[in-house]
Amino acid sequence: MLMSVTLTLLEGFVVTLELFLLTLLFALPLGLVISFGSMSRCAPLRWVVKTVVWIVRGTPLMLQIMVVFYGPGLMFDLPLLPRFTAAVVTFVINYACYFSEIYRGGIQGVPAGQQEAGLVLGMTRSQIFFKVTLLQVIKRIVPPMGNEFITLVKDTALVRVISVYEIIWMGESFIKKGMIWPLFYTAVFYLVANGILTLLFGWFERKLNYFK
Repeated sequence: MLMSVTLTLLEGFVVTLELFLLTLLFALPLGLVISFGSMSRCAPLRWVVKTVVWIVRGTPLMLQIMVVFYGPGLMFDLPLLPRFTAAVVTFVINYACYFSEIYRGGIQGVPAGQQEAGLVLGMTRSQIFFKVTLLQVIKRIVPPMGNEFITLVKDTALVRVISVYEIIWMGESFIKKGMIWPLFYTAVFYLVANGILTLLFGWFERKLNYFK
């Protein structure tokens, strides 16, 4: 029985891990693009981006998952996306919007005088961004990014609403067999995963301590 539980939970763990990694792979760069849009000098573009970010951040992630999965079929009579694909698309959009605000705060938090000094020294704007601004932005965004990563690990459980068999779904399936202890195994997974992330981000913050 222990082997059966372990194998079942391992399947759920793989799904959870895939969702976590794919979300980061696409949401981190997309969030940077969105942040540039929200800071654009083009007012219509800036307000469109800010409106989208406001809607995504202001509505529950669970609701967004259901809309992305069921919406195309119910509203436009289109085929439903595969369940896991719908989950990935939703998570990428949601977390990209959150990441964009973190990026924006980090970029705008760097004193403008540094950019002016770089221009006086003959540096291009791209050189100033990559050689002066970027490292300071990374330093500023590490703590809030760490919080978002940890939240993402736990939010993966929400995909059960469209029957994606992540680790909690797998653990809950044993309740019908009169066993609740597999659910405690899932708690250990989350504690270990978030503990590792906490240590990694703590180490990364210490490496960036040369920016005071």
